[in-house]
Formats: sequence, structure tokens, C-alpha cells
Amino acid sequence: MDPEPSQAFTVNQCIDEVAQKLDAADLYYGHGAIDAHSEALWIVSKQLDLSPAETLDHLEDSISDHQHQQAIAIAQTRISSRKPLAYILGEAWLMGVPFFCSEQSIVPRSWIAELIVDGSLEPWLPADGKALDLCTGNGSLAILLALSCPDIHVSACDISMPALAVAARNVDRHGLSSQVELLDGDLWEALPEPNEENLFDLIICNPPYVNAHSMSSLSPEYHAEPILALAGGDDGMDIIRKIIAHAPDYLSERGALLLEIGNEYENFKKAFPQIPAIWMEVSAGEEQVLLIQAEDLR
Repeated sequence: MDPEPSQAFTVNQCIDEVAQKLDAADLYYGHGAIDAHSEALWIVSKQLDLSPAETLDHLEDSISDHQHQQAIAIAQTRISSRKPLAYILGEAWLMGVPFFCSEQSIVPRSWIAELIVDGSLEPWLPADGKALDLCTGNGSLAILLALSCPDIHVSACDISMPALAVAARNVDRHGLSSQVELLDGDLWEALPEPNEENLFDLIICNPPYVNAHSMSSLSPEYHAEPILALAGGDDGMDIIRKIIAHAPDYLSERGALLLEIGNEYENFKKAFPQIPAIWMEVSAGEEQVLLIQAEDLR
């Protein structure tokens, strides 16, 4: 009797094999995926030219031997280099939206993205309103704002020209060049002098906020990113102090400033005890992102 033909390798089997290799390598996850299985899904979806979410509908499909081997090779690169997967693939996903990614800017990730997409910020985004994304990096938050609120104008600035080059590619990728304006400069220096015609209804910012002690103990994955985009000084508040000092000059009367501070809740409270911040609930909790209304900054 002839032997039965071997069963084709499925997408799900490939994901499981890649996940096992990653899981055994003591990697750090936090740059767009939460664990080894999530990164494995991401790796395999790239071979299929699908989004990770779309790939979940094709788990029982066959995968070619070439695609299988490519996925394994990328996993090996991830393990040997300890670079974030987004840099290896040249692409990251944030709230289901793809972004070009390179080592010129940090990997797209921010809890602010959740608040943009779920509509939490709409009370501060009137029709024909203006928003500003400070420290835009790869431009992902500015782009999510523009996609979620197509009737607003979004300005986005960064001190890093290489990061802005990445942002420009992403703005072009999503066809938003008429809605999103990119500006070069150190925080407020990138903007014209404020007047009644150029104030913002909402300013968002995911600034460098990692305190010096935490910077010294970051995983290799973080050290692959530009230090300029991470380090926030001794208490993590160096850049945030500059932002808060001048934000009132650039906000409309009913405007607001939205800041991500990550794990620096205690340092923020110590640095700004007088500010009545509104803490926004995101998937990581209620101490990572805060909103300050313009009237409470003046």
C-alpha cells in the first residue's frame, strides 16, 4: 500500500513553530506585540502579505515551503539581533493601521492611539478643528488623528529630521499630505508665534519620558531605538516641563493637552502637584495618560 501523502504545513502550524523558537530565546516584547505568539503571527502574516488580523482567518490554509523558511529566518534574525521586530520587517501596526518603520524613529506604539480610535478625544476636536502632535516621531499618532477625524487639520513636529523623513513616508502612504503638516524643530520652536488664528484645540504628545534609572536597565530591544526619543532626564520630566510651560500659549480657550507618561506617574505628581490632571483609562490602566484642560494650565 502506498504511504499517505504528507499533510501540507498550515499557517497555524508555522505560527506555533515560530512562537516556540521565540519563546525559548528570552526576548522582550513591547514594541507592537505582547508575547512570542503575537510576534509569530506578525512574522507569518508578513509572508502572506496580510495583516495580522486578516491572517487569523487563514490559520488552516497551507503555507508554502518558501514562506515557511522565510518566517523561520526572520525569527532567527529577531533572536540573534534582539532588535524590535518592526525594524526587521520595516513595518509596524498600530490600532490595525500599518506604518513604515525604521531605526530612525521609535517603533509606533502609544496608549494615546487607543483614545484616538475609541473616540475619547472627540469632545476636544470640533469640526474644522486644529490638532498638534508634538514629538511625532514616525507620525503614527498624527495619522491616526487624521484618519479618525477627517474634518480636522493636524500639525506634527519633531526635533529629528530622520524621524520626520519616516513620518513623511507614512503621511504619503495614507494619502494625508493635505491634512497633516509636518514641521521641523525642538518642541514649540517648530511652530510660528502663537496668535488667535493658529491656536490648537488639542495637543497630544508621547514625549521622551523614561527616567535615568530606568534608562540604565532597559532591554536590548529599547537600546536599538533612538535614545533621543526615550530619555527624559533624571526624573523623566525634562521634556514634559518644557511642554507644560508653553502649552497654554498654543491652546484655544477650551483646548486641552494630552500627555503619555508611561510608568512615571509618581514623578509627574511630584513635579506638578498643582495641576489638576484628568487621568484617562487605557488598556494599561489609569496612570499612563493624562489630560489637562487649557484653563487649568493658565
